[in-house]
Amino acid sequence: MTKTRRRRPTRRPRSTASQNSERGLIWLPEPRLLFGSDQAIEDPRDGLTLFGPLDKGRPYGIRAGVIGTATGIALFKCWLQWVQGPVESIKASIARPPFPGFEAAFRIPWDSDPALALEIPVKELASHMYLDDRHQRIFETVKVYTDRIEEALQSEETKPDVWFIIIPADVWKYGRPKSTVAPALRQEALKHFTSVRQAKEHLIAPSLFEDRNEAAEAYAYQEHFRNQLKARLLKHRVATQVVREPTLQNILRPSDEGFKPTVAIVQPAIAWHLSTAAFYKSGGRPWKAAGVRDGVCYVGLVFKQEDRGGDPRNACCAAQMFLASGDGVVFKGAVGPWYSPDTGDFHISTQAACDLVLKAIKAYKDANNQAAPQELFLHGRVKFNSEEWRGFEQAVKTTNTSVVGVRIRDASAIKLYRWGDNPVLRGTALVQGDHSAFLWTRGWTPRLQTYVGRGVPNPLSVDVTHGNANLRTVLQDVLALTKLNYNACLFADGVPITLKVR
Repeated sequence: MTKTRRRRPTRRPRSTASQNSERGLIWLPEPRLLFGSDQAIEDPRDGLTLFGPLDKGRPYGIRAGVIGTATGIALFKCWLQWVQGPVESIKASIARPPFPGFEAAFRIPWDSDPALALEIPVKELASHMYLDDRHQRIFETVKVYTDRIEEALQSEETKPDVWFIIIPADVWKYGRPKSTVAPALRQEALKHFTSVRQAKEHLIAPSLFEDRNEAAEAYAYQEHFRNQLKARLLKHRVATQVVREPTLQNILRPSDEGFKPTVAIVQPAIAWHLSTAAFYKSGGRPWKAAGVRDGVCYVGLVFKQEDRGGDPRNACCAAQMFLASGDGVVFKGAVGPWYSPDTGDFHISTQAACDLVLKAIKAYKDANNQAAPQELFLHGRVKFNSEEWRGFEQAVKTTNTSVVGVRIRDASAIKLYRWGDNPVLRGTALVQGDHSAFLWTRGWTPRLQTYVGRGVPNPLSVDVTHGNANLRTVLQDVLALTKLNYNACLFADGVPITLKVR
């Protein structure tokens, strides 16, 4: 009997993208950071302790100004003396390493006496921070601080590199968007308008009466003490660090001589965070991502609603750009009807998109001897629409820049469980295709021997929506960008710094 040989079906060659892609679960190694003497290590606290910051001798030292009540200033001065030396936890932990002292970590001095101290009378502060009108309450409370700082900028010879704004607990408590003053403390504010909407209409169409226009200014800002203070000082390019009195009281206790450290609850994390922020805001780079490709920059688009005139669609677009050098640049885009109340999404026009990327390219050229970036990764929380993408492409038309659109969102619908007591590893990715994956930026971290979080960690949904890029490279970049928050000294954040509103 003759056997018939069956021919195997001809297989089509897979595309290059498919050949390079991976399916299913993969693990990305923890990105390393670069410190002094070009030494690379995973944990920023290890790097600063062992090798010092990336910028050696820059700045020469920290000149800090402080503004607050008498108690707040006394607390800050004591903290500043305390942070000169080592700080250890009572219970040793790999995840919470000791702080070696400011000069030991950053290799520059920080005088234990503030360069400038501005005291705010408690009674003056109390006359504003308990007003029943939230807009007036926050506007007038912020004004107490900004007026003194602006006056100091004009009249004082000493110019601090960074201002520490020490606020009482009630300023933090009642200085938030949905805060309500307790009835026992509540004070009635002057009513200049019948509604918030009417007040905001005066911002677009000013009245003939100047006093009403001045009263309307309180409604021009977000009802958030920290954000409003930073916005109103932006024109002066003042670097600020807001600190609550209870934060300092957590590590200090009253004594006959002022304040002394409380041995039982010493927290080195506070020393790490505030010291790193002071160093960065004074002009130094604490670290940068190691192994970043030359000619690459990352730009994240963030939005904030601007409901002046009562139009809920109005929003301001801003971009946060980060370079391979570790430098960051933030610039403001156009204000327009970018918000859709129906979908809850933000989208800008073609012209606004073009202008925003042109600003990014100019900023990149200014920092790189007028050379344009080779790759520009645009991060957004929603998929860029056709109008936006047309604007992005127009902006790079005269350069050889390759532009890639990446959508990054929190994803809580999918859970991944690991056998045993520990959650999924940080850096785990579930690749769904050539352009889409779930990335766990939160999870069990081998270096820390713990999971810094609560509950089952949620991943980020990462999708390459426009342009061509290797998905694994995009995921590795996103993971690295979670380690570049210079306002705190953390092993990593859950969100890349490009999309973290600061």
